[in-house]
Amino acid sequence: MNIEEAREYCLTLKNVTECFPFDEVSLVFKVENKMFALLPLDEPEPRMALKCSTEHTEELRDRYRAVEPAFHFHKKYWNSVFLERDMEDEEIRYWIRHSYQEVIAKLPKKIRDLYKEED
Repeated sequence: MNIEEAREYCLTLKNVTECFPFDEVSLVFKVENKMFALLPLDEPEPRMALKCSTEHTEELRDRYRAVEPAFHFHKKYWNSVFLERDMEDEEIRYWIRHSYQEVIAKLPKKIRDLYKEED
């Protein structure tokens, strides 16, 4: 999966917005103004930083050499997923959706109910 394909997929998810909040070389994807993915555009090897539930983080890192702790976040549940390493496109889409759903799961119930069809 290349950068543009990853970007396009993120934008297919309900109520996702993208912005350049940190610098001019990264895209941030948000739902309900909460970040779920960061896509640096200036890296020699394309990657995305994605949220991951604690129980899935180690599974993800053990299973794929394409996954490492995200360098720009100090929280354990952010991972850098290298887009052009050994993960299939469908697996990358799965982890993007997982990150998106991690954010939705933490929203107030009233807002979360609007996303039921995304689960």
